[in-house]
Amino acid sequence: MPAHRTHQRCWSSLPSPSVREAASMYSTAVAIFLVILVAALQSSEPPEHPFPYHIPLDPDGILELSWNISYDQEIIHFQLEVRGLRAGVLFGMSDRGEMENADLIILWTDGNRSYFADAWSDQKGQLHLDAQQDYQLLQVQRTPDGLSLLFKRPFVTCDPKDYLIEDDTVHLVYGILEGPFQSLEAINTSGLHTGLQRVQLLRTEVPTPDMPADVQTMEIRTANVVIPDNETTYWCYVTKLPTNFSRHHIIMYEAIVTEGNEALVHHMEVFQCASEFKTIPSFNAPCDSKMKPNQLNYCRHVLAAWALGAKAFYYPEEAGVAFGGPNSSPYLRLEVHYHNPRHIHGRHDSSGIRLYYTATLRKYNAGIMELGLVYTPVMAIPPQETAFVLTGYCTDECTRVALPNTGIRIFASQLHTHLTGRKVITVLARGGQESEIVNRDNHYSPFFQDIRMLKKVVSVLPGDVLITSCTYNTEGRKLATVGGFGILEEMCVNYIHYYPQTDLELCKSAVNDRYLQKYFDQVNSFSNGEVCTCPQASVPERFSSVPWNSYNREMLKALYRFAPISMHCNKTSAISFQGEWNLKPLPEITSTLKEPTPNCPTHQAVSCTNSTTVSIHWGRD
Repeated sequence: MPAHRTHQRCWSSLPSPSVREAASMYSTAVAIFLVILVAALQSSEPPEHPFPYHIPLDPDGILELSWNISYDQEIIHFQLEVRGLRAGVLFGMSDRGEMENADLIILWTDGNRSYFADAWSDQKGQLHLDAQQDYQLLQVQRTPDGLSLLFKRPFVTCDPKDYLIEDDTVHLVYGILEGPFQSLEAINTSGLHTGLQRVQLLRTEVPTPDMPADVQTMEIRTANVVIPDNETTYWCYVTKLPTNFSRHHIIMYEAIVTEGNEALVHHMEVFQCASEFKTIPSFNAPCDSKMKPNQLNYCRHVLAAWALGAKAFYYPEEAGVAFGGPNSSPYLRLEVHYHNPRHIHGRHDSSGIRLYYTATLRKYNAGIMELGLVYTPVMAIPPQETAFVLTGYCTDECTRVALPNTGIRIFASQLHTHLTGRKVITVLARGGQESEIVNRDNHYSPFFQDIRMLKKVVSVLPGDVLITSCTYNTEGRKLATVGGFGILEEMCVNYIHYYPQTDLELCKSAVNDRYLQKYFDQVNSFSNGEVCTCPQASVPERFSSVPWNSYNREMLKALYRFAPISMHCNKTSAISFQGEWNLKPLPEITSTLKEPTPNCPTHQAVSCTNSTTVSIHWGRD
């Protein structure tokens, strides 16, 4: 179709329709909207490169988003495909996927003309024209299926109504308009068909490596499990490598989720068992079963780790995860975490992980190490907190005893919390000074936990400290949320992918339990004996008895900020490295990294100070 070019402008008001026009608005709205030919704004051209990234926005397949990234210009080009007869579409971003206080674009018709605008929604979902038009429409055209919109936006606009696009998880929001609206201000998101999708827009542009000619695959899957109707189940399945399986490198892996169970499979891991055990009994049951063989506690060497939202994972060309061979156990343990809050009965599952491996060994063995907090209830978040922070340490003492002199290189990271996690960050400190961020997500979602290739490989040397902090929101909870394995408990973990592999499998901490007991005693003395401090009471029971006034909350924060910690500086066999790891002081950090400030662009977006719209050329076929 020929392109009709228009100049971007701000209209003082929409044209007032006649009575005849008003009467025919609704009957002609969809027809008028779909005969938009092409509209382009001044001096704007489509991107030269194709769109490498694609996601469906809604489960019905009405909206599909594609995009590409220009890091040089710090601009994203978006292509939004709309299928079917629609009177308009809304798309944008918000902090947690809410339709209120969102940064939006909207294409709509009043039944006579069609309009495009950069807009925002207030706390009630009411739409307003943005005074600074940072989204630039490049093209709107008909397709055989409906409409295609092409538009772009800078990463940073410095407009207080705009979302700051960073490396974090981005909560995309959308809405579908089924009828015309006479003005932008007449639209409220509460009356639309809306939804959200999570994605990392600014992905690390690492070329997908070619698979070697001798690549083979192996599927480690559960054996037709009937998913228990408990809310949280960790299922363990033991399998064995083929007889005389030689040394290989895993160079890629991906999840296999049984169709229909996508909402139930929360995360999966494949572990290799310790070579000290010549045989491991067969097992296919919940991991907490009383029938579980004790040897399974020594199947802890991570070969692959997947969580909800993650895609296929590729290793760098110089590294791979080693398995098989004479000094390696042939036994593998698959652990699947099922999250079944609706207590669904009788659902069968054969989910697992597909490994891609090669006999042509690469230069380095890669490993996976756990950073953050130990899975223990001594780390807890009070109820009704909006941003409570817990921090776990991989101390200088541990890295000094466990890492080689040349250090290790971190190339990927997977952040993990349960349902109340909102932010996660891991920082490297050297010589008492924070020096660089390993990975950070200020808009973290437990429902989007992909493994992210780092834009820059991070070198960690003996004596360095790795600090992992998680921020939680427990506004919807009445009791304290304690650390643990259950989905309603919490975790704070960063699975770092690195090479060369070391014996250090787990470098995590928790507050020393003796100091936590002092906290309970102190709180009890100011609470007229309300707090349960008896020896037979569990830590969760003690936390549940705490009256959560401001004093008790601040005391707990102070405890976690200053009290000694217990370190887990553990080998693959779950045995600690030599040293004393209890009652260790917190690492002394004398200098912290400052939050980066946005680099505001020099260009000026089009300014519209009135409640206005941008007109789009339209016509009939």
